[in-house]
Amino acid sequence: MNLHIRLALLHDAGAIARIYNAGIRSGNATFETRTVTVEERCRWIEQQEEYHPILVAETEGQVVGWASVHPYRERDCYHGVGEFSIYVDESHQGKGIGKQLLQALVEACARRGYWKLVSRIFDFNHASRALCQSCGFREVGVYEKHGKRNGRWVDCVIVERLIEENLD
Repeated sequence: MNLHIRLALLHDAGAIARIYNAGIRSGNATFETRTVTVEERCRWIEQQEEYHPILVAETEGQVVGWASVHPYRERDCYHGVGEFSIYVDESHQGKGIGKQLLQALVEACARRGYWKLVSRIFDFNHASRALCQSCGFREVGVYEKHGKRNGRWVDCVIVERLIEENLD
C-alpha cells in the first residue's frame, strides 16, 4: 500500500469528520458523543497553527486516517508538551497506517521543538495501547473513572513519549 502523509487541507474536512464520527459511534476512542460536521472540521483545519499540526494519511487519493496535536496546558512551562489524537478509518485498521501516521506526527512535533507527547486511551482499547507502545510510548498511569461512556465509568491509561533530541 502506497501511503502518503501530509498536513491536512480544507478539502480533507469531510474525510476527517467521517473517520472521527465513526470513532465516536464505536465508543472505543473518545468520550465525545456528539458527531462533528464537515463545517466544524473546516474551521478546525483553518485554525491549525504551524506549531500544532494536523496530519492526514492518504492512499489512492483517499484520506484513511488523521492525527493531530494540541497544547497540553496553557501555562508557558508546558509549551513543548503536546496532547495527541489519532484515528484510522475502520476499513483500514490493522494495516500499519496508524503506526506510520503516529511516527510521522512524532517527527513533525520533534521538528517543531516538542519534548513530550501525551494522550489518554480507554483502558479496554488494546489496539491503541499496542500502537502507542510500538511507537515508543510508555504507559505512566491510569485515570480511574475518568468519565462516563454509555452510562458506565471508563478508566483511561495515560501514555507519554519523550522526544530525546529536544531535551536539554
